[in-house]
Amino acid sequence: MASTSADGTSHTQAPPDDDPATEPRDAQEKAPKSPLDFLPLQGRAMQIANWVGVLAGIWILITAVSSIGNGFSMAVGDEAKELFQFAANPFVGLMIGLLATVLTQSSSTTTAVTVGMVAGGLPIEIAIPILFGANMGTTMTSTLVSLGMARDKETFRRAFGAASVHDMYNLVSLLIFFPLEIAFGILGRASEWIASTFAGEEAGVVGAAFSGLGAVVSAITGPGADLLEWAVSPLGDVWGGITLIVLGIALILLIISFISTMLKSLLVGKAEQIFHTAIGRGPLSGIASGTLITVMVQSSSTTTSLAVPLAGSGKFSLKQIYPFTVGANIGTTLTALIAAFGFTGVEGQAALQAASVHMLYNVFAAIVVFSIPFLRPLPVTMASTLARLGSENKMYVVAWVLGMFVLLPSALIAVTVLL
Repeated sequence: MASTSADGTSHTQAPPDDDPATEPRDAQEKAPKSPLDFLPLQGRAMQIANWVGVLAGIWILITAVSSIGNGFSMAVGDEAKELFQFAANPFVGLMIGLLATVLTQSSSTTTAVTVGMVAGGLPIEIAIPILFGANMGTTMTSTLVSLGMARDKETFRRAFGAASVHDMYNLVSLLIFFPLEIAFGILGRASEWIASTFAGEEAGVVGAAFSGLGAVVSAITGPGADLLEWAVSPLGDVWGGITLIVLGIALILLIISFISTMLKSLLVGKAEQIFHTAIGRGPLSGIASGTLITVMVQSSSTTTSLAVPLAGSGKFSLKQIYPFTVGANIGTTLTALIAAFGFTGVEGQAALQAASVHMLYNVFAAIVVFSIPFLRPLPVTMASTLARLGSENKMYVVAWVLGMFVLLPSALIAVTVLL
């Protein structure tokens, strides 16, 4: 409904159905079905069954990551560094992480697999660029969601802007921290300190508590990993190890999707409420809400994809969505930390270091980008420009998606390996 003010300016009032306050109720009605809906349970009994399913999923996740670590140790022994020499170039590692995440559409899968491989002997200096790449590759999902709004030019401009601001923020973060890491090893040193403090031999009381918790988790998940290792043992160390790695990756792909669906069915209404309560109240509130929602649904792709249609409808501006996507980056690091609990001793310290790299990178990036005045608005400006060009000509969108997520990584890997 339109009205005219005293100065002659026309204002448009949003219809009642567009009130964000009504969104949580709608979200609850549209909550995805639980994978356990086939059970003859209702009410509280069904809710308990769903939470038991989540815990079982976490158990399988840790077991799968442990299996990858065991398989990697079996297959390569002490030759991990020589075997992965082609990835010693940090640019190759970066692109491997990016492509792996684009193919699986889950940075959690890439980071969890990387944690398992580090525990199995993969050098941390090779793993760090892969974790950087995983962070960049996760942004493709929300971009694909925005393409569903391509029919209306203005709606698509807003939606694609909200999707690509995640790309631009991760790109700015990468351009800052990747060179710093290559030159000074900031994340490697900081993560090594965390790992030695919480899981090292000289960690004291804190380390004893962490090791104790890890031992309990390992005791619970160990039998499953041992069973898988026994099942592939007739194949020999090399092929048995490779088979174990493949099984572990397949399990992670399936179980992360399962856990995410379960948590969305349980918490999507609460997640929507947090979104609407916190969004637009400043950067800190936006980052906190994005972090919390991603922890709740265990999927940064889900979190950012939730924001895209709301931005496309005009309910939230690009500046309001921006901090929310930054929080999603931080929240997704929990999966790797959970995966690290599947190991103890030296392996546990290595796994924790890899998981800490992912967490520290996202926390440090948020602090640096939002603390420096000229950096903070840069992702919004870049996303707005790309969205404006993309709404005028969809070839800009095609060029960005294919160039950034497929052609550039493939070309860099090919050139580096050949040279």
